[in-house]
Amino acid sequence: MDDEKSVGFFTTPPSFRGIPRWLTYLAALMGFVYILNPGAGVFEIIPDNFPIVGNLDEGVAFLLLWYGLMEFFEGGEQ
Repeated sequence: MDDEKSVGFFTTPPSFRGIPRWLTYLAALMGFVYILNPGAGVFEIIPDNFPIVGNLDEGVAFLLLWYGLMEFFEGGEQ
């Protein structure tokens, strides 16, 4: 095996794939604000009352937040 870190979709910081760190942090911040949902459900990209697909927007927001946290803790120098 190589000494390099293995590349996994959910386990590799986006900066290792060439995405700028500032863009990852901006997307994570947008995901965090969307999860907080200061409008108390008034602002929804996909309304939650649609079966199955209603929660996809929250899933994407959590994924953006996950990548931001991964970048913060694991990103560092390549």
